[in-house]
Amino acid sequence: MPEPKPRKPRKALLASGLVVLLGAGLAWLDPSYHSEHYASAVGERRLLALADGSQVEMDSGTRLSVSWHLRSRRVELQQGQALFDVSKAVFRPFQVHSGVAKISVLGTRFNVLRGADMLEVALLRGKVAVQATANPAQQLHLAPGQQVRVEQGRLQPLAAADLERITAWQRQRLVFARTPLSQALAQIQRYRVAVIELEGQGLADLSITGTFDTRNVETLLDLLPRILPVSLSRGPDGSVHIGLRVPGS
Repeated sequence: MPEPKPRKPRKALLASGLVVLLGAGLAWLDPSYHSEHYASAVGERRLLALADGSQVEMDSGTRLSVSWHLRSRRVELQQGQALFDVSKAVFRPFQVHSGVAKISVLGTRFNVLRGADMLEVALLRGKVAVQATANPAQQLHLAPGQQVRVEQGRLQPLAAADLERITAWQRQRLVFARTPLSQALAQIQRYRVAVIELEGQGLADLSITGTFDTRNVETLLDLLPRILPVSLSRGPDGSVHIGLRVPGS
């Protein structure tokens, strides 16, 4: 009679089972195995070449981190603006997290601007899905030439994107087209360290139009009292205070 085959010890079976479960769990959790952190100084533009062939062009005063995961590639945009040119990898989708929204792509080119209380995504090429962090069920798919804003945690309706204006920062330009003064100052602020303060009611909605050089925002600030009914003063710390111009002054 043949001898019975030896049975594996129970401990060995349990250990192998745990390894299988752990591996499945890690795959589902999509763990990070490497991360990198980048920042551009005020007035600096920086081009990143990522290990997967993707490129990220960072605007002035931008901070982001890149993490490589088992099943995905992720960027956390902490502040500022960046243009992404993503290499296609079907099994490792590229994601951009920005606090109020998540952007998911396979291979595409898109611009992301993160402000203090808003996010703007504009698509140049390919396809992206933008999902509100506060409401994951709220998701929109963009086609080239479209943009979407996230305000107060909610996705706004899709709109046509003025790509020349949106990507003007790559050419060291700020382009305003009847832009509310508060929004224009928020963009100018990214190119200087000292704060700009808007003081007075009714000033935020004043509009400004024109194309300006990002390398010389001080000249632009000094120009404001000539084109708008505002006054401008500078503090010893470099801060700029913009108020309502007094009639006759």
